[in-house]
Parts: sequence; structure tokens; C-alpha cells
Amino acid sequence: MKAEIFFGLYLIAITTEAMSGAILGMQRGMDRFGLAFVGTVTALGGGTIRDVLLGRHPLGWIAHPEYLLITLGAATLTSLIARHVHRLRATFITVDAVGLAAFTVLGCDIAMTMTHSPVIVVVSGVISGIGGGVMRDLLCGQVPLVLRREMYAGVACIGGTLYVALLHWGVANGIATALACGVGFGIRMLAVWFGWRFRTFEDDAPADPAH
Repeated sequence: MKAEIFFGLYLIAITTEAMSGAILGMQRGMDRFGLAFVGTVTALGGGTIRDVLLGRHPLGWIAHPEYLLITLGAATLTSLIARHVHRLRATFITVDAVGLAAFTVLGCDIAMTMTHSPVIVVVSGVISGIGGGVMRDLLCGQVPLVLRREMYAGVACIGGTLYVALLHWGVANGIATALACGVGFGIRMLAVWFGWRFRTFEDDAPADPAH
């Protein structure tokens, strides 16, 4: 049962992240090849970074080339239908939030098979959640969300920590997965809707007396 749950979660994660990459690429005026490339990197980048750091081989998309086809298909389909979606930004935020939450939990679960350190498990989940998005934003020529005031990496930290804690308290894996994903997605969407942001250096800097 666990294997089926996480396989389904993985398909959701790579599909939504491929969509988010394609949508942002469209906003940057990329051609179809660019959209497919950015979508694939977004979907598979975080997991690749995590696996390299953990020494987990072969990489997921190398062991299962069909994942490449799924992400290429999702990105291409998005490029075809997104032109008819009038609220691209809202769609981008939603699919990206789904991918962020799902990849964070998946990353934590994979790390648990290789280490007993809860800190490394959560960090691995965060890398899985934000890695693809960072690569997407860089390829699209913008400052990554994780480096701005957006609640992005913080959401991954909360979701990963909650997942690890629930399993430690004996909660069933399926329930822990659903709760962690739901909380991560919910916090990310609420942060966008209500403008929750982290303070920056400029916020705390004293006012210039000359102005």
C-alpha cells in the first residue's frame, strides 16, 4: 500500500512541477523546446540533487526513463492548454504548491531509507521540494523564490518536520503523508493569499536620516 501511495504522489509531483516550469517558461517567451526542457528540469531537478548528495544510484529518472516522458508530456500539454487559461499566475502558484508539498514528503521518505538522522531527513526533503523550483527560476532569469521573502523553503521545512514527527509518534504512513502534504500545501497557499512574507534586511535597517 505504501509503495502505491508514494508512486501516485510522485506522479502528481513531477506532473505539477513540470507544469509550473512550462507556465513560467511561457511567461518568459520560450519556445516549445525551452518549455519542455525547463519543465523537465523543474520536475526532476530536486530529486536529482538529493540523490547525488545522498549517494543514491542510479538516479530515479535514469532507472525509470518513463519519468522523462511523463514530464516532457506534461510540459508540452501545458504549453498547449495554458494559452486558454486566463489566470496563469494563479495556476502556476497552485501547481507549484502541490509539487513543493509532495516532493518534500517524498524526499523525506527516501532519505529515511538511507539515514536515521531526522535532521538529514528533513534537509533532504527540503532539497527535494525546492531544488527543482530553484533551477526553474534560474533558467527563466529570475531570482529564485527561495531567495526572496516568499514563504517557500520555510513551507518545506514545516511539511518535512511534520511528516517525520508524525511517523515518530506512530501515526500511519498514509495519514502522515496526507497531513504533511495538506499542511504544506495549505500554508503555501495561505502565504500567497494573505501576503505572509519573511522580513528582509531592508525591513530592519534604520531609516536614512537624510530622507
